Amino acid sequence: MDKQNNKRIRTRDEFSSFLESLFSVVSAENIIYDPERLTAYECDGLTAFRATPLAVLLPRSVEEILSILAVCKRYKVPIVPRGAGTGLSGGATPIEGAVVLSLARFNRVLEIDPKNRTARVEPGVTNIRVSQEAAPYGLYFSPDPSSQIACTIGGNIAENAGGIHCLKYGLTVNNVLGLKLITLEGDILTLGGKGAESPGYDLLPLIVGSEGLLGIIVEATLRLLPKPECAQLVVGCFDDLAKASQAVSLILSFGIIPSGLEMMDKLVLDAVQADMPRALLNSAQAILFCEVDGMQEEVEEQSIRVKEIMLKAGAKEIVVSKDDSERMLLWKCRKSAFPAMGRISPDYYCMDGTIPRKKLAYLLKKIDELSAHYNLKVGNVFHAGDGNLHPLILYDQSVPGEFEKVEKMGEKILELCVQVGGVITGEHGVGLEKLNSMCIQFSSEEIEQFRRVKKAFDPYSLLNPAKTIPTLHRCAEFGKMHLHKDNDLWGGLERF
Repeated sequence: MDKQNNKRIRTRDEFSSFLESLFSVVSAENIIYDPERLTAYECDGLTAFRATPLAVLLPRSVEEILSILAVCKRYKVPIVPRGAGTGLSGGATPIEGAVVLSLARFNRVLEIDPKNRTARVEPGVTNIRVSQEAAPYGLYFSPDPSSQIACTIGGNIAENAGGIHCLKYGLTVNNVLGLKLITLEGDILTLGGKGAESPGYDLLPLIVGSEGLLGIIVEATLRLLPKPECAQLVVGCFDDLAKASQAVSLILSFGIIPSGLEMMDKLVLDAVQADMPRALLNSAQAILFCEVDGMQEEVEEQSIRVKEIMLKAGAKEIVVSKDDSERMLLWKCRKSAFPAMGRISPDYYCMDGTIPRKKLAYLLKKIDELSAHYNLKVGNVFHAGDGNLHPLILYDQSVPGEFEKVEKMGEKILELCVQVGGVITGEHGVGLEKLNSMCIQFSSEEIEQFRRVKKAFDPYSLLNPAKTIPTLHRCAEFGKMHLHKDNDLWGGLERF
């Protein structure tokens, strides 16, 4: 982690005073501070990084959040916001001397407005629950991460989550219309609303994906979409990843915009087949999922076209869903990929980088070369339609030095993504995981600007500090930026 002056409480007496101040504004049952219970909050889905927080706070109202922020500001205690803890970049991992602010009890669906096709929810509402509540009106919330049964809307907004249907319907940022945000200073900001346009600066794209660095989200207004009349899933089984990658480009070049276009390789397929035998072709080296939706006539025509394109690209077998139940079963194969990998490896490191689609075959070949170089197996499962890669590097945490090797390989993969015109994250965020890689993608001037924005919202750097934005000193040590101590930026940035 970057070294920052965040550990302000240094003695037991200081901690007791801080805790007493919290008890004066938050009910005792909403504060966790005994060591055994704190272990559940040591990390998020990225279990390689762990730290024990000073305390975990579970407020039930906006007033309690405002009081907590005031106490933490007075004692200079950092605050790490947390949803369900399913994130994969360490965004909700505590840092030394911090408290975790859990929004799990902000879990109400406040309004479903079928006329305006919106949902107004609190941040602790799970992703899938929004669609469940909207279903009686023929509506749904389109972002659908693999963890949608557990992940929360607040976490989706913090990381700008996507899912298998983001190619056609967009990421979280494309489906959030309004937010209510509490700043460290205690201001309650209302951004956007139910309409497509609202007066003032458009700050929604800034807040969505800001990973809890700028404020505490307490309410979100979401765009709902009408359920398509019909949907069909075409699954192509290929004997080569390059052929499957070519099929992706061909499908899109014919003007077809699938609602989902996903790929996984044989290593992942074998793990999934152990749970779901005979669902897909065992001998395939790559599986391409292509879903089309819309009016029935349109879906039938596009399904035929997709099947023809896959065969032209070299598919050895094609499966077409006959009904919705079969379609959902086939999608379950894709959505079961991450948990299924636990069958074949004690640990895995899930990467997240995005590249131009035309570079898919090239990057997959390079990842295979890195796998051989580092002697680490890699499974590939990803959103092929928008070039969002999720290489899963398999390893054993108990082997000394193995995780450090995994980190180096992961950084090489992200560096390759940047080299071909891509970016270091698509939907998992930066968190702790990609701080070094930020130095690859951005210049010192750009990182300075990120810090200026952070300071404007959080002048004391108490909201999720040491995440997402690296110090220039760190980048210089990483070897991607060459700085001199007489650089004006140096002194200005290291204060925070």
